[in-house]
Amino acid sequence: MSLIVFPAIDLKGGQVVRLAEGDMDRATVYGDDPAHQAELFATSGAQHLHVVDLDGAFAGRSVNGDAVRGIVSRFPGHVQLGGGIRTPESVEQWFDLGVSRVVIGTAALENPDFVRDMARAFPGGIVVAVDARDGMVATKGWADVSTVTATDLARRFEDAGVAALLFTDVGRDGLLKGCNVEATVDLARSVDIPVIASGGVAGIGDIHMLAVHHRDGVEGVITGRALYDGRLDLAAAISVANAA
Repeated sequence: MSLIVFPAIDLKGGQVVRLAEGDMDRATVYGDDPAHQAELFATSGAQHLHVVDLDGAFAGRSVNGDAVRGIVSRFPGHVQLGGGIRTPESVEQWFDLGVSRVVIGTAALENPDFVRDMARAFPGGIVVAVDARDGMVATKGWADVSTVTATDLARRFEDAGVAALLFTDVGRDGLLKGCNVEATVDLARSVDIPVIASGGVAGIGDIHMLAVHHRDGVEGVITGRALYDGRLDLAAAISVANAA
């Protein structure tokens, strides 16, 4: 198994957008047909997709459900979904609709038992989002910064049976500054859970660096703005990931 490249589709008002540092007021719109975008990624060789309901992350419930359903119906691979998923009912709903993995963020910090219960109910299906700003966990759409370190939060779930940790350096997300490879690898080495890197991927160099550390526990990488801005070719990224 090689490094997984997850192209990202972030949803706001039914449109495909990218935010800068998680700021809803700094959204760039890249399209108004999310399902078609998913098909384009599949055509380039993507077998995995990372989808975020941004409105849902702030509202604490599904807001872009219709767009997500459209993506799931037209993307032939695995869809990983996050954003506002904070109840057992919402987790079960998305698995029933064909989502492969559900990402739990804010609820992981506020209600760790919820994560453990869901990981037992849906083996291999739960991903915990570890969103950090300067090493400290950020929640509620990254609007709040806690006093918990990213590593401390991750270690709370080592025995929970979660499929992976999704680590995002909030200060780099959507800015094309380059992925925080060092922090990602440090986290992967410090916990016995696969880690997915996110935030700041600027080009093929980031993919190569993360692929080199696949054996350290880096399972995958999420990339969005670099793809949409033409700085990263998805087919080339997948090729580099598979070759490492």
